[in-house]
Amino acid sequence: MKYLPVIGACGLGVFLVVGNALCADAISQGLGFDPTATPTLRWMPAPIHLPASVARSEAEMKPYRETIGDSGVTFEMVPIAGGAFLMGSPLDEPDRRDDEGPQHNVEIEPFWIGRCEVTWDEYNLWAGLVEGLAADDTGDAGANCKDPARRQAEAIADAIARPSKPFTDVTFGMGKSGFPAFGMTQLAARCYCKWLTAKTGRYYRLPTEAEWEYACRGGTATAYSFGDAPIDDYAWYFDNADDKCRKVGEKKPNPWGLHDMHGNVMEWVLDQYDPEYYAGVAGRTVRSPFLAPQTVYPLVARGGCWDSDPDGLRSAARTASDPEWKAEDPRDPQSIWQFTAPYAPGFRVVRPLRLPTPEEASLYEPDYHAIQQYQGVLKEETTKNNHAIGK
Repeated sequence: MKYLPVIGACGLGVFLVVGNALCADAISQGLGFDPTATPTLRWMPAPIHLPASVARSEAEMKPYRETIGDSGVTFEMVPIAGGAFLMGSPLDEPDRRDDEGPQHNVEIEPFWIGRCEVTWDEYNLWAGLVEGLAADDTGDAGANCKDPARRQAEAIADAIARPSKPFTDVTFGMGKSGFPAFGMTQLAARCYCKWLTAKTGRYYRLPTEAEWEYACRGGTATAYSFGDAPIDDYAWYFDNADDKCRKVGEKKPNPWGLHDMHGNVMEWVLDQYDPEYYAGVAGRTVRSPFLAPQTVYPLVARGGCWDSDPDGLRSAARTASDPEWKAEDPRDPQSIWQFTAPYAPGFRVVRPLRLPTPEEASLYEPDYHAIQQYQGVLKEETTKNNHAIGK
């Protein structure tokens, strides 16, 4: 597989218009288009007023707290200055794996990133999977908005595709409010980011693998961002997590104020996994690299989790997604939204300072065709079952 820059690849993240496909929610709300299928930059609403989030340059970037709609659910974003770093691990790093090298120079543009992993409180507003938590799944979140622009934005958010109901407890009894959401596919995480953009008017997406490692390292070049400090002070992992993930933000942050970059739950990034990922750029500097997915598997997750040994928590450690993460899903077809392994990834969101071009943004979009095909198969199965029982 060829190593590709941020622009110039086609695959899972690329949006392709197919006719004038409209989802039922979009039709019922009179949008005239399907926001899941339509590139975000074509309908992105004006941002909700939040002065701390406004920046015209890197020097103006500040931390800010975002509130999602009228839910009262919030999350914090941390500004990350642009810069350069050496991506991957050196040959002499203990427990180093072959897919972490060769090291290469990477330049990164400034962005904001979530201080913590996305929690069930946040994710459930879109997904509606967890009982006992608020879920903005009524389809009329904007009904009482006096501002027509906000009503339109809420209608768009309500029409973005959401996961089908799970067949089991997606939290695995590990905890709900304040705990990191996990077990969603990368497709679901991408859809959440699109929904979050509609709710806030600010452009959110998953981080690229390079952005994630840059943020995780926090300016360090050691195996962990905390250097030789005790790992138990900074990470939840196999030896101290008691076989489950923990509430976000309980451990010390890295040098840039980010919690749980090491351990707790693995985190999705946008990239395809390729063990030769770094070989194609060895010896030169790459600006904002991103390997756009071409196939559903394997994709990259970072950071290790509550079930990982310490070596899996290192800043350079990479994990390839595996269809075995769905092995316990008895449905046919298996869900495109959820995994059944309790150690499957969660994620945190990124907001780039520079709004992407439409060509760049198309690479970050959820795969509309996968959603359309899955929904079509489910509809066929429902029709067959109804005929079989005489409905």
